[in-house]
Amino acid sequence: MKLILVGIQGSGKSTQGNLLSEKLSIPYLSSGHIFREMSKEKTPLGRYIKETMNAGYLIPDDKTLEIVEEYLGHPEYSSGYILDGFPRTVPQAEKFVNGIDAVFYLKVSDKEALWRLAGRDEEGVREDNTLKAIMKRIDQFHGKTEPVIEYYRQKGILHDIDGEKKIEEIHAEIIEKLHKSNT
Repeated sequence: MKLILVGIQGSGKSTQGNLLSEKLSIPYLSSGHIFREMSKEKTPLGRYIKETMNAGYLIPDDKTLEIVEEYLGHPEYSSGYILDGFPRTVPQAEKFVNGIDAVFYLKVSDKEALWRLAGRDEEGVREDNTLKAIMKRIDQFHGKTEPVIEYYRQKGILHDIDGEKKIEEIHAEIIEKLHKSNT
């Protein structure tokens, strides 16, 4: 099974991705995690990714597609995965032909996302988690990623989820919609 989680930063994608991974026994992969790991590398690509992310910008489509597809080529993803943070643009979605079974849009308001991010303290403080960078990513979500939601809606594989409910309720709704779409 190949699933995609879409939502604004702070919508709960990683929480739900980890819960789904455990429930469905398929790996969870966050493109943000990939890029943060790569940004630590002392290479030209690592420095480029770090500077781009710290400024609150997205990694260009072709580079993102290449990196994500390379990761998904690893054996642990051969029987499925839960992907978070990709695709972020319609060109990425159009070029990503990987047999996606379902896309879940965790919808939360900008206000809720900011409130959640303000209280977050994961792995210490992330360099790219400044208010300015977060606001930039929220703007980019609305400008570039919301059209991806419509792209998958037109394909008939998008499921809207109220991301402002309790974690357990969101998880139960995703599982329910997965079962309905597989029957």
